[in-house]
Amino acid sequence: MVKIAIAGGTGSISREIIDVLVATKKHDILILSRKDPVAVEDRPGVTWAKTDYTDKAQLTSILQGVHTVFAFNSPVGDPSSIAQINVIDAAIAAGVKRLAPNEWSSSKFDELPWYGEKAKVRAYLEEINKEKKVLEYTLFQPGLIIDYLAPVENLKYLKTMPLWIDFQKRRGITLVDKEATYTFTTMADVANIVARAIEYEGEWPVIGGIRGTTMSDTKLLEIGAKVRGGRFNITSLREADVQAGDIRSPWLPQFTDPNIPPEQSEQFSKVIVKGSLLSGIAKSWVVSDNWNRLLPDYKFKDVEEYLEEQWAGHA
Repeated sequence: MVKIAIAGGTGSISREIIDVLVATKKHDILILSRKDPVAVEDRPGVTWAKTDYTDKAQLTSILQGVHTVFAFNSPVGDPSSIAQINVIDAAIAAGVKRLAPNEWSSSKFDELPWYGEKAKVRAYLEEINKEKKVLEYTLFQPGLIIDYLAPVENLKYLKTMPLWIDFQKRRGITLVDKEATYTFTTMADVANIVARAIEYEGEWPVIGGIRGTTMSDTKLLEIGAKVRGGRFNITSLREADVQAGDIRSPWLPQFTDPNIPPEQSEQFSKVIVKGSLLSGIAKSWVVSDNWNRLLPDYKFKDVEEYLEEQWAGHA
């Protein structure tokens, strides 16, 4: 049993992982949050600490006795990742053994400008360990969480995201004569691997790929047609047009953010679609199988099987 701290413990992915860790009944879990708990915490072994992540001395005190820190700090309002860097500094000062920064997505950031804060944290961790290892860490990288393509009513904490492939409305946006490749992993597999990684006695790998199923967008669309009972309406765009930001599609997934004025939401959506399509051909979402190989007894859920189960009975 070890003590685990979760920075940013009220987000959707962190809550999924916390539930799995609580179910193991093996660890003490400390949730760090800017907010008060939404309800009285009655789960055995779970405590809360409120912090705004600006006071390193306070964070160091909070992290005393903690073995492993997981970060899920939102980059919204903190593009320089000051909050997460403060957590890292406090973890080192408090003698924390292991840390997992706020990754939980792609292996590379090619064509993904909104992940700039993750790149800053990666560089910071490399720098502090350059002369000698002062903090063991792993970059948990599952690629795309396939649960975002499931019916919304089947999700616990995650919310369906408006993606360029839309299972609900049977449609998709692709690039002409280009094959995009992605790794898709279920949220359950991510959480289960994290739980096992805590108990892993060897040294954590820096590149922590969690590989579910790697496939092309063409294959995903084939699966979509199969599980949704009909062909998808596909809009194909030229790569050069997308590179230029000229996205002529009869529909766009609408991404909204409270920090983005409504009049800018369409342009923001185009930026996301551009990055999503181009990052697919750059293979930014294809991740390693490092954790798969370190935990060979764990059986991952096949993505096609997962989608068949999730969409069964849906018109």
